Amino acid sequence: MQPEHQPTRVKAPHGARSLEITWADQHTSVFPHELLRGYCPCATCQGHSGTIKFVTAQNLEIVSLEQVGNYAISFAWGDGHDTGIYTFRYLRQLGDLIEEQGAEAVKALGELPRS
Repeated sequence: MQPEHQPTRVKAPHGARSLEITWADQHTSVFPHELLRGYCPCATCQGHSGTIKFVTAQNLEIVSLEQVGNYAISFAWGDGHDTGIYTFRYLRQLGDLIEEQGAEAVKALGELPRS
């Protein structure tokens, strides 16, 4: 796995509004919960379309997170949703996009391409 797709630390303090991932290349990505939940890549939220659409959620608290194999993280959200599997590659791409364009601009996009 490429260093930019391998997390070395995930920081998700209880009550926080964002999650931080530090990658093996020493870069840190910051993810507002609204964007993580909004751009959940699961089939329940997205169906099987070619894009990932922003879905508004009510409770943005991360209740728990769990590593999935050596390639992804799964979140359980305060609204009961827990079927999303966020690959490390997807998270790095989303984090880079947020850093480049800003959180509000990424939310305003309304959809992201599947890669």
